[in-house]
Order: sequence, then C-alpha cells, then structure tokens
Amino acid sequence: MSRELNIARFFSVKRVLIPVFIGIGVGAFLILRNTDIGLLYEIRWNNASYIWLLMAIFMVIFRDLGYIFRLRLLTDKSLSWRRCFQVIMLWEFASALTPSVVGGSAVAMFIVHKEKISLGKATAIVMITALLDELFYLITVPLVLIIIAGYPLFSQNNFIILGQEFSSFTLFLVGYLFMFVLTLFISYAVFINPKGIKRFLVKLFHLKILRKWRYGALTTGNDLIATSKEMKGKNFTFWLKAFATTFFSWTSRFLLINFLILAFMPVDNHLHIYATQMVMWVIMLISPTPGGSGIAELIFNDFLGVFLLAGLAPVLAVFWRLLSYYIYLIIGSIILPGWLLRVFRKQKKETENI
Repeated sequence: MSRELNIARFFSVKRVLIPVFIGIGVGAFLILRNTDIGLLYEIRWNNASYIWLLMAIFMVIFRDLGYIFRLRLLTDKSLSWRRCFQVIMLWEFASALTPSVVGGSAVAMFIVHKEKISLGKATAIVMITALLDELFYLITVPLVLIIIAGYPLFSQNNFIILGQEFSSFTLFLVGYLFMFVLTLFISYAVFINPKGIKRFLVKLFHLKILRKWRYGALTTGNDLIATSKEMKGKNFTFWLKAFATTFFSWTSRFLLINFLILAFMPVDNHLHIYATQMVMWVIMLISPTPGGSGIAELIFNDFLGVFLLAGLAPVLAVFWRLLSYYIYLIIGSIILPGWLLRVFRKQKKETENI
C-alpha cells in the first residue's frame, strides 16, 4: 500500500474537527467584532428573500451535478450515478480536510481507484479534472476582467505570508501565473511528450539536493504517461462536454454568493461580484489551513464587504461557508462509513476468491 494511504485514518474525527473549530472561531470573532446585531432585525424578509436563498441552495446542487456529470463522462460511464455522487462527495470531503495549497488529489485518486477503476485511469481522471479546472479559470478571468474594466476588484488590505507583506493584486498575479505555467506543463506532459517529461524529472531529482524526492518524481512521470494513454484519442465532443460541465460547476460555485447577497439586499452589478470572487479565490488557494478554513471567512469580509451593508459581511460569510464548505464535512461524514464498508468488503471477497 505504498500509494494507498490509510483512508480511514485520513478521514479521522480529529481532521474533521480542526477546520470546523478554526472556521467557527474566526466566524464568531468576526460576527462579535464587526456585526451590528440590530441590523439583522432591520432586514425585511419577504418571499423574494426566501426565493434567493433557495436559488443559493440550488447553486450548491448544480455545482455538484456538474462534477457528477463530468466524472461519469471521464469514467466512460463505468460508474453509476449513485457511485459518482459518492465519489464526488468524498472528493469534496477530502479537499475540505486538506490545506488548499496542497489539495486532495492523492486521496481523490485513491477513492476513484477503489471504485474498480484502474490506477492509470484513476490518475488520468484526477489530473484531467485539475487541468479542466485550471483552464476554466485561465480562460474566464481575462474575459470577465475585460468586461468590467475600471471596477475595483482588489482588497485594500495587505497579506502577510512567511513574514513578507503582499498586496492582493500581487498575490493574484502570482497565483494566476502559477496556474498558467502549471496548465502549460500538464498539457505538454500529457498530450505532447509524457516520456520526455518523465526523463527530465528523473534526471532533475537525481541531483543531490533533490534526491530524497526522486521516487515521487518517478511516480509523477509514470502518472503522466498513464494519463496520456488514457486521454489521447478522445474526440472533440468529449472535451466539449468535459469543459461545459466544468464551466457549469464553477459558475454555480461563484453565483452562490450573488444569490446569498440578493436574499439580504439588492445587487447593482452581479458581474462585479462574480469577478471579485475570482480574485478572492486565488488568495484562498494559497491557504495553509484545511479547506481555507478561517482564511476564507477573513477575506470574504475584505473583498465582498464593499457590496454589503456595514456589519453584514461576517454573517453572510458564515452562511456562505455553511453551504460551500461545512455541508461537505457533514455529507462526507455520513457517506464515508458505508463507502468504506462496501469497497473493502468487496476487496476482501475478491481476495478470498483468488
């Protein structure tokens, strides 16, 4: 089990509770410090408010439906809709328990593989999923920024990372360029020259300073070759559907906040809010905490507070995280025991029959 980490240990109670306590702690601090409770009583709830809240919930459902459709497409429909749902929920669960800067790809690969998908194909699915997500961002951000040119998008507050102070614009630029370089690398490695990239990685990590990571480099090279074999030859329709489901999921993810704000107050420029979230998302990607817990609540106030009544941002941040983050901790915790029982019981039976 060199690559098959102990999934039960990864999804331990301790791992679940740490981000919950961080998020709740930061959320409570922001609400107590910055929220005028009297303001909440002044908000007039009407039928439109409940409709917008319902639309926000639909955005969560649509986001996951897009991922489920994409997974079924990438697995060539070898997984049922029910199993695709379980895999996506556990995938989101893993991502919620992993620092955003690291991601939950290794766990996702394990989960997909345990659904009787070959390790090569499971690797391909996870890598192509990451590639599609990056492509959505790289393509959509310039288009949106051009459309709303002139509108303020960046927080006025600076961020301190490893003792160094950075503006939100600098972090966004670095994050975007990193995504661009990573996408180019993966595209070249998967679709053009996977064996050449493997040879390059092996030679690079034979240097004395990098030698202790050479096994990981070799594994990455093998993953690239496996992904290339799985994905080469897919037709245009396949890639169009894959990107369409990706676009659908990410658009739903961002529109969640738009509808949440509408439930509390009018919105003048939806695209401005949408674009601001894109900038905000890059900052969240470098978060060292599980699922961006704590960091997300803080930067929500910095970036989106300008669109809200004074003191309302911390409350909406909690609503947003409840629907976009904590819900996956809850659903994942419910699904995990049954999934573990199913996949490992099946594995045990297959071993006994050999």
